[in-house]
Amino acid sequence: MLKSFAAFTLLTSTLILSGCSDNEVGNVSLGIFTTKDIKLVIVKDPEVPGVSCHIAHVEANLDFADPSDMSIACRQTGLITLAMIAAIDKSKDGEVVFKTSKSILFKSLKVRRIYDAENKTLIYVSYSTKEIEGSHKHSLSTVPLWGNPVWKEVDQLATQ
Repeated sequence: MLKSFAAFTLLTSTLILSGCSDNEVGNVSLGIFTTKDIKLVIVKDPEVPGVSCHIAHVEANLDFADPSDMSIACRQTGLITLAMIAAIDKSKDGEVVFKTSKSILFKSLKVRRIYDAENKTLIYVSYSTKEIEGSHKHSLSTVPLWGNPVWKEVDQLATQ
């Protein structure tokens, strides 16, 4: 009986602590008859810290895999400089700026930044790395540089 209680306490503590995260800003319960919650996290772009992305994704506490659905909204929340734009990957594939595991079997949620030079816009796409019901779940958000002091400066990058 004591071993069962100790195991239950350890499991409960692990589940509670695994839900805690430095970047979690909110938690929406989906009801008392489910172990699934919508987690709201904030991610700062490591190369462009003037951009913050809020991601909503479902976490299934007692399952081996979380659902693949997610949404993303990114906004300028600080300074964006020419040096930051110069340092990012400008290929058509862009680069992964955030990644988190969604299952024990290789499913991840990733956020990739792609730079649209023609429109001077940072594109952030969140996606699942595992196909679910014939689709890779994904969501898109953009941060235009319009109105930002760097708007006129980014043309210099194209000529370099």
